[in-house]
Amino acid sequence: MFKNPGRRWCRRPTDVNAHDFPTDAVAQAVPYGVYDPEWNRGHVCVGTSGNTADLAVDAIRDWWRQKGKRQYRDATALLIEADGGGSNGSKSRRFKFRLQEFADETGLAVTVCHYPPGASKWNPVEHKLFSQITATWAGVVLATVAILVGLVRRTTTATGLKVTARVMPGAYPTGRKVTAAEFRAIRLTRHETCPQWNYTIHPRTGGKNTE
Repeated sequence: MFKNPGRRWCRRPTDVNAHDFPTDAVAQAVPYGVYDPEWNRGHVCVGTSGNTADLAVDAIRDWWRQKGKRQYRDATALLIEADGGGSNGSKSRRFKFRLQEFADETGLAVTVCHYPPGASKWNPVEHKLFSQITATWAGVVLATVAILVGLVRRTTTATGLKVTARVMPGAYPTGRKVTAAEFRAIRLTRHETCPQWNYTIHPRTGGKNTE
């Protein structure tokens, strides 16, 4: 077990390792969160393998199925504010490819606005959701995925934040590629302002990638 920063009162302290070595871990937990500022609600999907674009889009898809499509019944478009790097990075072809599948499935036009490098701290998902989750589990030894998920679900704030969480089944291997033909088939339109970070993916009812 590894240490987790923070303080918490307990009758019996738990011995933990001072340093994290992946080979010593019992399991891996990769939380990917969606924060809805309109409802002040968070939805966190916890993968148990790679931090990949497939996990990112599956989490967005799961939020839409569980929450979004009921809360926004008349929606025709979805805006996603995403970090500039990582599993949902602005340069990730796999992220765009999977979002195209999501757009085709839902009929939604998906607009993505990536925060520039070094600016992800301004993303509401960071200071409205994950900062609160971190405060909830501060000082708790995250010995199992079940403990982690339980603490995520317990996260609340005085302003009414509530969080749902679930474990995402299956493996998310890294290194999955998108071919040039697959990428050209994405119906992607880049915006005039900061086109490297802002774009819209339309459902495929015609048209093609404007890259």
